[in-house]
Amino acid sequence: KITKTDFEGWVQERGLYFPHTWDKNYSTVLSMHDKNEGSTEGSLLVTKYGKGYYVYTGLSFFRQFPAGVAGSYRLFANLLSLGK
Repeated sequence: KITKTDFEGWVQERGLYFPHTWDKNYSTVLSMHDKNEGSTEGSLLVTKYGKGYYVYTGLSFFRQFPAGVAGSYRLFANLLSLGK
């Protein structure tokens, strides 16, 4: 289970290039915001595609993994096991 604590300790930018619009077939999985800012819904989008799933994310895993952010590993593992 992914919780709010999984986003504690994320370094530098949490993510980049979050879309503002997307096809109605996509589900928004996360909503996030920095202090004193409005929520952003496009950080993680998922849709069923054939026998699997298509995932778009603007989250900066490449910054979080080297920093050893446990929540980023937990979230990535959940993405890899989508549909199982």
